[in-house]
Amino acid sequence: MKNRFNFFLFFFVFTVSVVSAQQDSLAVESEKESKKELKEKDYEPYDALAPSKAAFYSAVLPGLGQAYNGSYWKIPIVYGALGTGVYFYLDNDKQYDRYRDAYKNRLAGRPDEFTVNGVRRISTDGLIRAQEIYQKNKEISILVTVGIYILNIVDANVQAHLRQFNVDEDLSVKPNLDFDALSGKTNYGLTLNYNF
Repeated sequence: MKNRFNFFLFFFVFTVSVVSAQQDSLAVESEKESKKELKEKDYEPYDALAPSKAAFYSAVLPGLGQAYNGSYWKIPIVYGALGTGVYFYLDNDKQYDRYRDAYKNRLAGRPDEFTVNGVRRISTDGLIRAQEIYQKNKEISILVTVGIYILNIVDANVQAHLRQFNVDEDLSVKPNLDFDALSGKTNYGLTLNYNF
């Protein structure tokens, strides 16, 4: 009689554990299905052109691609960088014109701003070197400004591409502590979850 009771108890516990395991697996499958449905809803066909839209918007108006991507904090950085490049170009152009005018006046025999009471503070060769330096600085400022403009477009494009990547918990590396019941020791390790 006792053996029958143990058999029925074992059978009952086994059946309950199998049924609960099946319910858990159904819950996991339904969770995966809901994630797949969300992914399909998030990435409809019109979003396939989102990176090109972001790049186009940034090309038309710097910072607009960042606004399209939702990275509003990058807009002041873009305009600050472009404004700095333009400022240095204008400043170097002003200094270049200043030394160029002084050089032309000196060649024509007129007084220039670097000659005070007949004494030349800067030689004619110094005026030529200053013009060359400021001309070079103007060109570098133009290159830096164009580079920042291109970087603005690339940033908007890459940000839009990265927005489409899956970053949910199905792909993760987590530290893991496992207590071994047989030996009574703690096992350390890493788990890598990668679901297709």
